[in-house]
Amino acid sequence: MKNYWIALVILIGTCLMSCNREDLATSTEEAAEVMTLSAARVAVAADSVTKQKCKGKLTAVDISTLSSAITTYIQQTYPTATIKLAASDEKGNLIVGITVDNKPKALLFTAAGVFVQELSHYQKQAKLTEVALADLPTSITTYITAHYAGATLEKAGKNADGVYFVAIKSGNSIKVLRFDASGTFVEELAKEARPKKRH
Repeated sequence: MKNYWIALVILIGTCLMSCNREDLATSTEEAAEVMTLSAARVAVAADSVTKQKCKGKLTAVDISTLSSAITTYIQQTYPTATIKLAASDEKGNLIVGITVDNKPKALLFTAAGVFVQELSHYQKQAKLTEVALADLPTSITTYITAHYAGATLEKAGKNADGVYFVAIKSGNSIKVLRFDASGTFVEELAKEARPKKRH
């Protein structure tokens, strides 16, 4: 009987350790995805094509509602692409962010779903290079400690312009913070639901 209880305790302990590792992995994966999507959304708004061709504030669009004209164009032109995000402007123009062989691209379509052009600077601004948490500038970690007490750093990256995106876990939620190249806080980015992957 004693051996039975010992085996049971070991089994429960192993299960709890395994579950905690899975939770940690899920949290880190979610942080990475949310951070990447946040950088992509910022890149859409900052791209020169968006500024020239689109009118007003961009609003997130559920990728499952994209027209067949848009999804067919993407499937035919970029057969290995995964649609990551979509946004519309006040005129109904749509910008769709995709990844092709792990490279980000964003495409502009009219409200009718007709392809206009690829955003010119999107890839440079949306692609993040991972930054080790220990290598973050002191100004960033000091800011997070002061303004997000109890939060834990999950993931960090920076784009080609040196802008930092840092995913933190505060309670049960993931937040993404943007800092400029000098490590000065810019904004907390609004978190939207992660899209279902669509090819």
